[in-house]
Amino acid sequence: MSPPAADALLTETLAGSREAGLWALIEARAAVSPDAVFLVGEGNLHLTFAGYRDRAERVAAALASRGVGSGTPVSWMLPTSVEAIVLCGALARLGVIQNPVLPIYRERETRFVLGQTGARALFVPPKFRGFDYGSMARTLAAESPHLDVYEIGELPEADPAELPPPPADTEARTTRWVFYTSGTTADPKGARHTDAALIATHAGMARALDLRADSRVALVFPVTHVGGVGWLIASFLSGCTHIVVPAFVPDATIPLLARHGVTHAGAGTAFHQAYLAAQRAQPDTPVFPEVVAFPGGGAPKPPELHFDIQRELGGVGIVSGYGLTECPIVAMGRVSDPPEQLAHSEGRRNPATAEIRIVGAAEAECAPGEEGEIRVRGPQLFKGYLDADLDAAAFDAQGFLRTGDLGSLDAQGYLRVTGRLKDVIIRKGENISAKEVEDLLYQHPQVEDVAVIGLPDPALGERCCAVVACSGEVLGFDAMVRFLKDAGLMMQKIPEQLEIVDRVPRNPAGKLEKQALRERFGSTGAG
Repeated sequence: MSPPAADALLTETLAGSREAGLWALIEARAAVSPDAVFLVGEGNLHLTFAGYRDRAERVAAALASRGVGSGTPVSWMLPTSVEAIVLCGALARLGVIQNPVLPIYRERETRFVLGQTGARALFVPPKFRGFDYGSMARTLAAESPHLDVYEIGELPEADPAELPPPPADTEARTTRWVFYTSGTTADPKGARHTDAALIATHAGMARALDLRADSRVALVFPVTHVGGVGWLIASFLSGCTHIVVPAFVPDATIPLLARHGVTHAGAGTAFHQAYLAAQRAQPDTPVFPEVVAFPGGGAPKPPELHFDIQRELGGVGIVSGYGLTECPIVAMGRVSDPPEQLAHSEGRRNPATAEIRIVGAAEAECAPGEEGEIRVRGPQLFKGYLDADLDAAAFDAQGFLRTGDLGSLDAQGYLRVTGRLKDVIIRKGENISAKEVEDLLYQHPQVEDVAVIGLPDPALGERCCAVVACSGEVLGFDAMVRFLKDAGLMMQKIPEQLEIVDRVPRNPAGKLEKQALRERFGSTGAG
């Protein structure tokens, strides 16, 4: 089914323009599809695109009466909820500088973020998942006399008649967003973004995933992540519906997604594993009978997981993308891509935006298929860090961002991410790719999830340790060694240490939390 002409016009005129701002996009979608459902929330709440626009304006009016206006830095640390999404629209209407903060942040990180952004308002839930955000926010506000705290149960509303005009489209290239990312520095890094850049790049994502007005997307991803905001943008462009999930609890979330006819079940490895486990618990009845694809990102997927999902859950399998907070959706799989490419790559470059270089030793350009550092550039590239002292080291001489990720581009332009520059284990001078070992171990029938880490070793320099969560019978060390040898892995790469855990830790974006594992198992003996 082709999208209506008005949708095509919306996509081409707004997503293709460097001048379009987020609020213009919200208004345009509400005009084109006023009665279509934008959000499905808790308690069977349904909010249409027009209803969303109107409610965002009423919230904007209430905030404007309290001094929030164009250029005001505002931080919001909220779970993925209808209220959070309405707040995002209200702040776009006012033209503030939005700083969405991941709810995993605690007092130290949040204090740093508020201080660096100069936030004048902070929105938090009173409590969420056992943590008292309200208490933390009040403590931080006591240290900052200019910071207003809003503990959100329900957002304030007022008559929008007195609102100032929306931000001009020509401000679309003004910094409107600050997203924080953890990296190699001790403190999180604030990346500055614009409306125009985020709209352009997520238009490419929407096209790659073939999002349409009848698509129903599982919004289980943190909406405060750059990817979460990107999914909202994709909905305004395509007219699709989001099924909003504040906390992913498989026994409750998966039936909810099924009940609402999910077609795009994201959003990364941990979620996909949960969907697969649910399907295996009822092998004769499809869990998601209308599913088209399983979008992914945030971290490379195990190729075997793609084939398992395609075979057992249906649809085209995992369609994943690659990007960073600093430069989102650099590459994206297409629902039309061949299965082997969907399994083993992160797709081709985002045609709307991205440039990709693979750089090897002495800054030489790598040949097709050759591994090197992935470097990226394009209109969606961030405008620099809030701490400008970090910028010089972030870019190469041609203006490409140094990602710190290893990968290759094949002759057809498909990007494969093979690891991190700093995720190479050096054992007796031999480089071991953690991802290579992880992908092989993931194929073992007893392995549910796996992380491979390097640990200090006085004789080897580093020893290779596999941290495994099992499904059913526990994997033994000797069985692991036999399996990897039979898979053809050279002896030097086979882990000297195996640790069994209930759950392999991943952050909200799906990335393995390897530092926590290194700290936990660093003093444990091999074998």
